[in-house]
Amino acid sequence: MFGKDIGVDLGTANVLVHVRGKGVILNEPSVVAVDQTTRRVVAVGEEARQMVGRTPGNIRAIRPLRDGVIADFEITELMLKHFINKAIGRGMFAQPRVCVCIPAGITSVEKKAVKQATEAAGAKHVYLIEEPKAAAIGAGLDITLPSGNMVVDIGGGTTDVAVLSLGDVVTASSIRVAGDKFDDAIMTYIKKHHNLIIGERTAEEIKIRVVSVCPDGRQAELDVRGRDMVSGLPKTVVIRSGEMSQALADSVAMIVAASKTVLERTPPELAADIFDKGVVLTGGGALLHGMDKLLTNELQVPVHVAEDPMTCVARGTGAFLENIDKWGKPEAANAAKRRNWS
Repeated sequence: MFGKDIGVDLGTANVLVHVRGKGVILNEPSVVAVDQTTRRVVAVGEEARQMVGRTPGNIRAIRPLRDGVIADFEITELMLKHFINKAIGRGMFAQPRVCVCIPAGITSVEKKAVKQATEAAGAKHVYLIEEPKAAAIGAGLDITLPSGNMVVDIGGGTTDVAVLSLGDVVTASSIRVAGDKFDDAIMTYIKKHHNLIIGERTAEEIKIRVVSVCPDGRQAELDVRGRDMVSGLPKTVVIRSGEMSQALADSVAMIVAASKTVLERTPPELAADIFDKGVVLTGGGALLHGMDKLLTNELQVPVHVAEDPMTCVARGTGAFLENIDKWGKPEAANAAKRRNWS
């Protein structure tokens, strides 16, 4: 009666929170600034992201999630608690039902860590849903029908590729190559070819404004400032789209290979459905210039970018909770059995 339903896209780069009846009301970077001396949290989210690479020695800006899984349990718990309280407020009746998305290929230990962190953050009931399934629901696909739907979800830490039918995953692949690896590749390339050291925020800006992964994509350039490796002094270089496509070639090739592998393992009837409908591209990586054209050329199947791809997973987790009778009964029953056995 007094509870709230919350869907959480617990992403490596951003945390999005969907509240039932209100939609996605929070979208902030998954960064926490911590005072190393006192272990006190100084800032969370966007405020903490502004501090990345700019903090004094005693304050450290931490990203508690790496490659789609929890790297720092305590900080993840604090971050989740902060975002849940920000979304619905504090109060004795505020304990919500929370649905959290997880990468398709994580281990049972990693699943347990996500569930425990969410419960410790104040959730009354916790449901876990695989990211590609949430992305498909959020993109408006009706995956309950006996028909094939393929989703490629390129997030911050992982890329999840899945074929879904009759409400569940038929075949899937999850690789730890996504937005973070793109940033690393850009930083490494500029360090190697321009003798310039740049930070994560600069790499992110280059990825958004310059990068094109399609051979005949845009031709843009950007003045990039960083520290010269030889002199140690500030330096500016011009970065162009052509060289950035080389920098990301290996990472993008791995995403293409994972997508091809999933298609090859798909039953022929479902593959025919996918050929008719096309593939849906979600996640922040869907906004990478030319990604949809590249996948169309490589897979020989139409590839469409979902509407507002960044929020697809969060909207999917919210829709999951709104239709909990349809989606959540088996898990709730299994949870009840485990409680009875224990």
